[in-house]
Amino acid sequence: MTTQPVSRVDITPAAADVLNKIRAEHGPLMFHQSGGCCDGSSPMCYEAGDFIIGSSDVLLGQVDGCDFWMAGDQFDYWQYTHLTIDVTPGRGASFSLEIPMGVRFLIRSRLFEPGEMETLIPIHIGPLEEV
Repeated sequence: MTTQPVSRVDITPAAADVLNKIRAEHGPLMFHQSGGCCDGSSPMCYEAGDFIIGSSDVLLGQVDGCDFWMAGDQFDYWQYTHLTIDVTPGRGASFSLEIPMGVRFLIRSRLFEPGEMETLIPIHIGPLEEV
């Protein structure tokens, strides 16, 4: 029996549409979710490389071609949870690139199903090495 790898993070079609509009203006993008001040644990969208990845940041995977990073201490809380990036009307208090559009990204979550934990796509901790 073949088991498909399970992604830790996905994106809704509405959020992917916003992401594609941002990409058309800014080029390659990335997400980071810190759990810090301002919007708390909202996913922040930046131009790729504009946010410095720390040694404890965790790469959960990619959504629509964008790396999705999370602060290590947040990952400790979210590691058993599947995340879906969505978008909602409203202005967040952040530096995320969608804010001028009058929308903000948010996370919808669910716990992984019992069998999913064994087939999760592996994570990466710390900055990616330049190739």
